[in-house]
Amino acid sequence: MGHLDCAVLPHSLPTILLLLTSLFGLSLGSELGFVTCGSVLKLLNIKHNVRLHSHDVRYGSGSGQQSVTGVTTVEDSNSYWSVRGTVETSCHRGTPIKCGQNIRLTHVNTGRNLHSHYFSSPLSSNQEVSAFGDEGEGDHLDEWTVQCGGSVWKREEAVRFRHKSTDALLSVTGEQYGRPIHGQREVHAMSGPSQHSLWKAMEGIFMKPSENMAGSRDYSHLHTEF
Repeated sequence: MGHLDCAVLPHSLPTILLLLTSLFGLSLGSELGFVTCGSVLKLLNIKHNVRLHSHDVRYGSGSGQQSVTGVTTVEDSNSYWSVRGTVETSCHRGTPIKCGQNIRLTHVNTGRNLHSHYFSSPLSSNQEVSAFGDEGEGDHLDEWTVQCGGSVWKREEAVRFRHKSTDALLSVTGEQYGRPIHGQREVHAMSGPSQHSLWKAMEGIFMKPSENMAGSRDYSHLHTEF
């Protein structure tokens, strides 16, 4: 695998987020208690305390697609993901994500979707998880089902993401990469639920359900602002 380029968040991020809030009807902090369509967020694996991460570095084995890892660093722009609907099922901005709903998670900085398939992951030989597509458009292997306990995905709740096509769960089991991405954890998919597959919504910006300011325009790919 090649050199990892981990950009840190700019010092002006709070100002940028406040601007986005006023322009696009977004919510910061704890105002919203649930995750909504169109939100841009980070996902924390509770067991291993790492955030779901990607970067323009390809796997040296398996699919050769863009790699997905887990990082302990909090302030890293490559850990932001946009919550979107699927090709078959639209997801209106600001609507709460329901438990059991199929979604796509698009990596903000590269525009590729969280993806899985039957290739083996490089360290644990579990099911590989990659980032795939172009400008948010990939294929049916980009779809994940949100598994949670109530009617909607609550921000304080630990949830699971089941890959729709293979039934495997997005997981981290602690295997660490060496140089040049020393300390980053392998992200993969596993067939059975465990503590390794629990995730929580963390930092981000959240579209308010009462707002429809974005209209038909697509603000899912907010690149340089993060």
